[in-house]
Amino acid sequence: MATAIDEKVLNKARIWLNGNYDEATKRAVKSLIDNDPNELTESFYRDLEFGTAGLRGIMGVGTNRMNIYTVGMATQGLANYLSKAFAGQEIRVVVSHDCRNHSREFAERTADILASNGFRVLLFDSLRPTPELSFAIRELKCQSGVMITASHNPREYNGYKVFWSDGSQVVAPHDRNIMDEVAKITDVEQIRHGEHAENITLLDEKFDETFLACVKSLSLSPEAVAAHHDMKIVYTPLHGCGYRLVPEALRGFGFTNVSLVAEQTVIDGNFPTVESPNPEERTAMRMAIEQAVRERAELVLATDPDSDRLGVAVPDENGEYVLLNGNQTCVLLTYYLCRRWSELGRLNGKQFVVKTIVTSDMVAEVARRFGVQVYECLTGFKYIAGIIRRQEPLGGEYIGGGEESFGYLPETFVRDKDAVSSCALAAEAAAWARSQGMTLWQLVKQLYVEFGFYKEGLVSLVRKGKEGQEEIRQMMADWRKTPPRIIAGSSVARIRDYSTGEDCDLTTGKVTPIEMERSNVLQFVTADKTVVSVRPSGTEPKIKFYFSVHEPLASTDEYDVVDAKLEAKLDRIRHDLKLE
Repeated sequence: MATAIDEKVLNKARIWLNGNYDEATKRAVKSLIDNDPNELTESFYRDLEFGTAGLRGIMGVGTNRMNIYTVGMATQGLANYLSKAFAGQEIRVVVSHDCRNHSREFAERTADILASNGFRVLLFDSLRPTPELSFAIRELKCQSGVMITASHNPREYNGYKVFWSDGSQVVAPHDRNIMDEVAKITDVEQIRHGEHAENITLLDEKFDETFLACVKSLSLSPEAVAAHHDMKIVYTPLHGCGYRLVPEALRGFGFTNVSLVAEQTVIDGNFPTVESPNPEERTAMRMAIEQAVRERAELVLATDPDSDRLGVAVPDENGEYVLLNGNQTCVLLTYYLCRRWSELGRLNGKQFVVKTIVTSDMVAEVARRFGVQVYECLTGFKYIAGIIRRQEPLGGEYIGGGEESFGYLPETFVRDKDAVSSCALAAEAAAWARSQGMTLWQLVKQLYVEFGFYKEGLVSLVRKGKEGQEEIRQMMADWRKTPPRIIAGSSVARIRDYSTGEDCDLTTGKVTPIEMERSNVLQFVTADKTVVSVRPSGTEPKIKFYFSVHEPLASTDEYDVVDAKLEAKLDRIRHDLKLE
């Protein structure tokens, strides 16, 4: 029996059949009506939401899909807000894109609409990393920027990120104001396009040189690099934007023995060699690690399609390659930066690092040991950028910051996570470790001895489509209504609800305010300092559960024993919370 189509969905689809849409789009809509009612519903049951991070969705026809019309309506709304926010000024906007299917088309559509609204548009001549877009906004004194990317999402996705004049993704009040303006664009006839092409200027490789010069300035251990310049490094861009700039950044630091995974250096939005282009997943790193085994590399680096996230793998004592998780990479880079800043006499008590609330507390332990202030923020680099923005006028000096999801920012000339700079500094950290008589993996284990062995776990439950969205909402409601009381044998001592801004101490009943923006996150802290955080993803159809446990580590000889103990505790948490 044929599935009934909701009348509201059908009416929205008919608008696309009869309106000012191209013929290929109309044919695709007609095919959905005739042959695929389920996909028709998913494509039209709502408008693709312009959220605080912009747009992200599956590519295809319809109001709930990424296409030139949803991108166009978002861009016209953005243009209307920029015209109000910077009335009387010449407005300049940078536009870039990653390697995904339709990314160039969406970027050119965005540039056309912005130019037609009278803005000066600086459009990169081909794909570029997200951090370079952020850099360009600041360097070229622009009011805004747009990056066409879905980051590490699967191949069927694309997205639209909006940045503000400081180079960070938009935050309040601009995010909500842009959302309001986008909501007012209800018809494609409201989109201005096809005018003032002369307002568009292309940015080419000369601008790359400016960006790479700033990346090179971050080097803290040129002597160690010079001594170990031929250290073998394998790098993969996973078919994305890092294919040229990451190798050039490594060469700029002085590394001379970098090999690329040839098959994954091919630019391809279908990501033919991986199931998902996400360096968090070992399967995405498989080809690079296999090449590293053949070449006996000391370091494996990977970046996602828009080159803002990095993956790091290093050989252990047995030559087996360990894929560092995002927390380990964050700890490692924070330690290296703080240690070298200290040794170079650059610490004076005004420095700070930033971590998100779901990132390992080991980051804070490391920073405080060097007398460096630690700030926490919500998940997302726009919040890290916000802390930088607030602290700079007060004399604070940012060293670095990151999050567990494989993102790090080691500088202030970019205001989003930056895998280009982070790859170069990870390689330099490896060279520095060699100069100290250690491998990078030995350094990681030594840090556990010095600061405590912190181990984290993550469970992501995928819930796609309309029903999945409703299920995730219900799950969060259930967790709030019936929170766990005991986790892995330890009683829950604190519950932090970031949606209400309340931190409740269950042992005393005292409630203190959380000095952060509101967000749909729950956090449970047990008496033994185990931390469990629950949050829906802001960019994927997932609800995520983060776990953090820790124990002292007396010596690196005891690593395997303590690692097994912590892993067993993580397994128990998953069992107790029914997430197995």
